[in-house]
Amino acid sequence: MTWKARLRDLVLVALAFIIGGVALTAYTVYRVGAVGQHDDRRNVDAIVVLGAAQYNGRPSAVLAARLDHAIDLYKAGYAHFLVFTGGKLPGDRFTEAETGRRYALARQVPESAILEETTGSTTLESIRNVRALFDEHGLRTGLFVSDRTHMLRVLRLAADQGIEAWGSPTTTSPADLDGHMHFNALMHELGALGEYTFLQNESISADLGGTPEPTPTDGQSPAPSSSPTAP
Repeated sequence: MTWKARLRDLVLVALAFIIGGVALTAYTVYRVGAVGQHDDRRNVDAIVVLGAAQYNGRPSAVLAARLDHAIDLYKAGYAHFLVFTGGKLPGDRFTEAETGRRYALARQVPESAILEETTGSTTLESIRNVRALFDEHGLRTGLFVSDRTHMLRVLRLAADQGIEAWGSPTTTSPADLDGHMHFNALMHELGALGEYTFLQNESISADLGGTPEPTPTDGQSPAPSSSPTAP
């Protein structure tokens, strides 16, 4: 084989990888958007709120949007329990989960209805801990609340943890409404989905995060006191 033929074959292989990568990225972007637009609220055992940044016990705008939506779902009777997730950074006084609990208590959610996962520093860690909480309390089904962009990954991870999960994304998060934040959130999710699928390799499915299956969510907002829960 001549060097020209070898070069041609290398170029063809490179083009195939590029085209495949572009196609996979485009499909994932489509799935992120499609899942994020779908509200599948229904009666479940617990409503699960994914953590995001908090500032000394005060929720960021991203976290507040998630909390408001979850509390509305709880008061509408979709579940008997609210589960708040998310740990804290060194030096923080409050975890993201504790911030959620305080926020809910101030809005007349009874303490008996609140469960907390307070150690997760990533979406995967939080959902693993949620699974343990579910097992401890005899819960099986969950309605997960996060930003639209985050929902694909959240539901994918929940399904891989054996949780019967549906999504009800908030529609008021700055992570979705602000163009710059939304772009950053989307890039974050593409990277996090790729890492989970190809590196952590806990469960690889043909459809990236099919149904039932994310800132960002991990809550894309500035993080002076506590950064948003990482992927």
